[in-house]
Order: sequence, then C-alpha cells, then structure tokens
Amino acid sequence: MTNYLKMPKKQQVIALLALGWSYRRIEAETGVHRETVAGYDPNRAPKPAKTFPGSDPSPPGATGEDRTADDSNPATTFAGSPANPAKTFPGSAPRRRFSAAVYRAAITEKLDAGLSLQRVWQDLVEEYGYGASYESVKRFVRTLTPTRRAVGVFHCAPGAEAQVDFFQGAPTLEPTTGEWRRPWVFRMTLGHSRHGYEEAVWDQKLATFLRLHERAFRDLGGVALVIRHDNLKAAVVRACFYDPDSHEVYLAFAAHWGFTPLPTRPRYPQENGKQERSGGYVKDNALKGRRFDSLDAQNAFLRHWNRTIARLRIHGTTRRQVWTHFVEAEQRALQPLAATAFPIFTSGARTVHADGHVEVDGSFYPVPLALLGQGVRVQWDAHLVRVFHTDTLVAVHAKVAAGLFAPRAGEAEASTRQQAYVDHLLGRCARVGPALRLWADAAILARGVRAIRLIQGVLSLTRRHPRERVLHAVAQAHTHQLFRYQLVRRLVEAAPAPSAPSLVADDPAIRPMTQYTLEDFLK
Repeated sequence: MTNYLKMPKKQQVIALLALGWSYRRIEAETGVHRETVAGYDPNRAPKPAKTFPGSDPSPPGATGEDRTADDSNPATTFAGSPANPAKTFPGSAPRRRFSAAVYRAAITEKLDAGLSLQRVWQDLVEEYGYGASYESVKRFVRTLTPTRRAVGVFHCAPGAEAQVDFFQGAPTLEPTTGEWRRPWVFRMTLGHSRHGYEEAVWDQKLATFLRLHERAFRDLGGVALVIRHDNLKAAVVRACFYDPDSHEVYLAFAAHWGFTPLPTRPRYPQENGKQERSGGYVKDNALKGRRFDSLDAQNAFLRHWNRTIARLRIHGTTRRQVWTHFVEAEQRALQPLAATAFPIFTSGARTVHADGHVEVDGSFYPVPLALLGQGVRVQWDAHLVRVFHTDTLVAVHAKVAAGLFAPRAGEAEASTRQQAYVDHLLGRCARVGPALRLWADAAILARGVRAIRLIQGVLSLTRRHPRERVLHAVAQAHTHQLFRYQLVRRLVEAAPAPSAPSLVADDPAIRPMTQYTLEDFLK
C-alpha cells in the first residue's frame, strides 16, 4: 500500500518524476522510499500477473512486458514454467546494467589521475551531462578491475641518499604528567647499506627535527648528498604534488650541512620505501610489546638494539651484513661533517607599522622609515633579530623582552613617540636659528610637556613673518623668560622690520658712466 505524503513532499516527488529522475535518485534526494515514489508516477505500468505451471498465457499487454521504465518489475517465474524473455525490437541494444558504463573510458582515466569518486561524478555531470546519481557511479566503479602498474626499484649509490621519517614508539611514562604516552621515533636510513640511526622524542618541532639530523650525522660519521623526507611541517611549508615549498630554516640548515632536501609526493609512500620498511622493522623487532619508564630508557634500549641486532643482521635485499656493508662501501662516500652546529633561528613575514617598527614575539624593533607599510622578512633567535627587505639586510637588533621597544641605531635606549616628536620640534627650531632653539629649550624646562604646543605655535609664526623678526622676538623673550604664546606673538609683531639693503653708488668695481661708449652698448 502506498504511503500518503504531505502536499509539499508530494509536489516535490511529482516534479522530480516529471524531470525524468529515477526512483532511486528521488529516494536519495528526498528520503521517500522508491515504492512510495512509484505510487505517484503517472507513467508507471502495472505489475505483471504471476504465472503458474499449466496456466494459460496472459493476454497481450496484460503482463506489462512492454514497459520501458527503468524500475519495472519482470514477471515472476516458477520451476517448470516456460521462459518469458523480455520483448526486443529490431535494432534495439541490450539494456545496460549500469548507467555509468557508457563513460567507462572517462571514468578509468580520471581514476588513474588520482581523482576521488565524488570528483569523477562531478566531472561527468559537468562534461557529459550525466544525469544519474553519485551512488550509481560508486556501484559501477566497484565492478572495475583495479589497474596494476609496475613499480621501479630505487637503487642508491653509496652516500647518495638518506631517508628520514617519524613513527610512534613504545608507550613511555611522561614524568611531567605521570601518564603513559607514545613518543615519536625519528629514523634516518642510508639508502645503500640500510644502516640507520633512531631516537625517540616527545615532539616534531622544527628545532627538534634539526637537532635530530645533526645527531644522526655525527653517529653515522658523515652526511648524504640527498635527504628524502615526507611532507611534515618542519620541512615543508606548502605541500604541492609537483612543486612543494620547503621551510626556509630547513633550507638554510641543508646549506650549512651540505645536503639537498627532497620531499616526496603526497600519498606516494613508495618513494620513501626504504625508510618505511626500516621504520616498520624498528617497530616490530625492537619496540613492539615493550614499555619504558622514561624517554632516556627507550633511547638507551634503541642504541643497544642497534649495536647488537640491527646492524648485525643480514639484510633481505642486499644479502649482506648491514654494518659490514656500511663500513666497506658507504662510510667513505659520505660527505664530511660541518665544523659547527647550525644556529637555529625562526623566520616570518612582517609588515612595517606606521611607527616604523615590526613586531617579533611581542617586542618591537625599528626599521628604516622608508619601508613604512612594506613587507619585510624577519629572522630571529634567542639573541638577535635580523630584518631583510628583498634579500638585503636592513636592520640588526639585540633581542629585547616582550612589550619593549628596541632602540634605533646610535641611541642608548628606545625613545618614546612623544620624546621623538619633541626632538623633531627642537630640530626645526635649530634650523630656523640658534636663538629659537635656546628659547625652546628654556620653554621645555619651564613648562614641561605643555611647551610642545607653545613651540608649535611659535614655529607657525615663521610662515607669516620674516625669520629675522621671529629670531629678534624670541631673543627678547628668552632674556625676560617669557614663555606664553600671546606675548611672543606680540613681540614678533612689534619687532622692527628688517631694513632694506642700501645701494652703493661708488665702488672700485663700478666703472663711471663716462667711460662707457656706444660700442659697449651695441656689443
């Protein structure tokens, strides 16, 4: 019996039926069962009558065999009953089992490119006008035989490559919380001999990642030409399938130690296969089923296990003892160690504030005022802060505590914005004349910060009166200790006007008019 739907839902189902949607698609879209949807289909043919052995055949059209709807039900047959095949017409093709089968080539191509099924369905709808549901594509893909591809073998020359990765170690008691946690185990594996170095740590931060590299280099006695790694955040800041961006600090670390970092493609663990297999060997052989009371205990066990088991084994691929193979073939091919440890720093992009400073860890550092509003690169460590603009070093400052302003070059301490503005006003006074600078200094001593607006007002008088009258007035004001704007303005207005320069008629350089001839004027 057909369920009765409310009017909005009923109208929705009827509209989708008018669009030619299948019952299954309408069920997925509206949540109404297919049998209920069929009850509202005006074009739905009735179900065929059941036939039994020995019964007369049904009259033409009574069984509904001429229906063409996708969701029609065939007649039920029983043991011993004659076969009742579906009617076919000249030139008609057999009915497809999957609506997506016609797009088999396109679907296979997109799957080989690594696209998800959701993306494949979206592309079929957009590119081919595919009208069936996403579930229909999923059902068809389940029937496809997965494409098998041959995978090449990565052969490494001695000292040419090492692979690094993290994996979870054995449960370890953390002293700060008293809880059992699984630390991260760092593993570096040489690609040729399979000799490696492992160490357990609590985090995968950048500084930890770099110091683990250094300890591994010293334990192995050299550096490989290439370090292959996956896309962890300490090494890659922007993962990309073809052109990832490595971390700026990790690139500087690689240049210091003389190797090239090489990130693997996302979701391609076979590119880091030697490390993946060696990490699994450490987990299964060394750490599986064990617990440790501290991180130091786990690292001590790993060092002992490496010396007594890992390096003495016969490797399944090389068929040689790992340690002997390393000493005879690979140790000499490694690059020499760096003389000093890498000075770890932190970097980031900053925009120069309107006050000419950049913020680093809550502190403020001045840069040249010509860079106001522009982007700069900042590198800092525990002692120094370096500011770069287009690869040019523009400022170096000693690290200061959070909330403080670092002084500019040549200053003993950082100036506040008010003090910097006072210094600016006094410089303007000095450029007008020494008398104005002396009066301004005395005004600040007498009135403090209230003298700032007074000095601004006196400087504005130089725009309306000659400089000589202003200097004459402030000289009198300084003599009588007058530090009010109205008094200084009256002195300027009452000051005598500067006398016009007199012309000298007799001078040895001037020739008498009687010595000039007509030819002199015609020249």
